[in-house]
Amino acid sequence: MSNDGGVDTNRRRFLTVATAAVGGVGAVFGAYPFLAAMQPSARAEAAGAPVEVDISKLEPGARLTVEWRGKPVWVVRRTPEMLSRLDGLGGELRDPNSDQDQQPTYAKNTYRSIKPEFLVLVGICTHLGCSPTYRPEPGASDLGSNWPGGFFCPCHGSRFDMAGRVFAGVPAPLNMAVPPYRFVGETRVVIGDDKGAA
Repeated sequence: MSNDGGVDTNRRRFLTVATAAVGGVGAVFGAYPFLAAMQPSARAEAAGAPVEVDISKLEPGARLTVEWRGKPVWVVRRTPEMLSRLDGLGGELRDPNSDQDQQPTYAKNTYRSIKPEFLVLVGICTHLGCSPTYRPEPGASDLGSNWPGGFFCPCHGSRFDMAGRVFAGVPAPLNMAVPPYRFVGETRVVIGDDKGAA
């Protein structure tokens, strides 16, 4: 109060501003742990980060498995024989021309890859998420004499060719997914990043 019995408005204004400032600072410090907890952890960020794979020792016909975003990703080095068997399968496949968006545009071809020799696929069946087995041998006795080689899902019997295209008449509705990827030189592949891939 002032000497004349009135209210000191300057002091009241100062106390209001000071209280608001202290409250604002307190709110920021109180909200920081909450907001920080909403940020992805370093482990989660690393799980989504691109993965670089050395394919220099991958033999023809062999498959290499790496993890990207918590999923198995396969890199298969296909032989000329494997590639030649892809052409005549169109009538047996559900989506032979890869019309569904299961791959980047640069992999929308018969081989579903940038370089025909190397196939890069997410190793998960498009039916219920099982991981198919790699069955490259044609005419396998348990898969039938007309089996051209590819991937077989033991959970419910879905079949995929050596480009990850699904056969008609099986539970899986879509071709296996091709992740974004690019080549870094002749012997390295970056999975999860396709800048400059095509």
